[in-house]
Amino acid sequence: MATLKFPTVQDTMVKYFPYGDHSYQYYEKQIDSFIDKKSTILDIGCGRTAPVLKKYIGRAKRLIGTEVIAFTENIDGIEFYNNDIVNMHSIESNSVDLVFCRSVMEHITEPSKAYKEVFRILKPGGHFIFLTANFYDYASIIAHIIPNRFHASIVKAVEGRNEEDTFPTAYTCNTRKKIMTLAQEQGFEISEFQYMGQYPCYLVFNRVLFWLGSMYELFLRRYESLHFLQGWIYANLKKPLS
Repeated sequence: MATLKFPTVQDTMVKYFPYGDHSYQYYEKQIDSFIDKKSTILDIGCGRTAPVLKKYIGRAKRLIGTEVIAFTENIDGIEFYNNDIVNMHSIESNSVDLVFCRSVMEHITEPSKAYKEVFRILKPGGHFIFLTANFYDYASIIAHIIPNRFHASIVKAVEGRNEEDTFPTAYTCNTRKKIMTLAQEQGFEISEFQYMGQYPCYLVFNRVLFWLGSMYELFLRRYESLHFLQGWIYANLKKPLS
């Protein structure tokens, strides 16, 4: 009797996602398009070493990074503040051209306050770009079902991430309807909204699950009506000029 054989994770990647095909690439490309030498930019939840923000040293006038955890290094050209998104008291009103964050909004427990605070610090005409988990993605649904106290150990086992770098999820603003409502309440204009998929990075620990996750992603891509099930939400919100 023939045994069903699944390709390795690497072979599946090469065949179906040859260029990485990751939503992070699109996110950073959009950030690039809004930055020039006169820009003041803010990365919310920039990480202990600000890996994304560091790429823009010398390319923007002022770089700011905020985090709720301790920074592990000082970097010339970057201002660091230990501020939460709902209270960025260290940053002046109407002072930032571009605010961006990745994998942050799924952790927000007070979304109205967060949107209001971002709106406050943005200059008129400024943009708020974020990439966040889609609540209707299977990974988000599983994370929502499993109590937060188990998340850190699971993520460490699956991804190898340090437990202190895994934060509780809330999913209070991770649907199209909620984002549109919050944006309208605070006065933002919607410049762009889209669902995005990628290779199933959560499943790289098992070749069978990775292959199945890849087939699921490719299936969703084929049908626009199913895009709302993809793993990520990308949004670009603009503060009006007036």
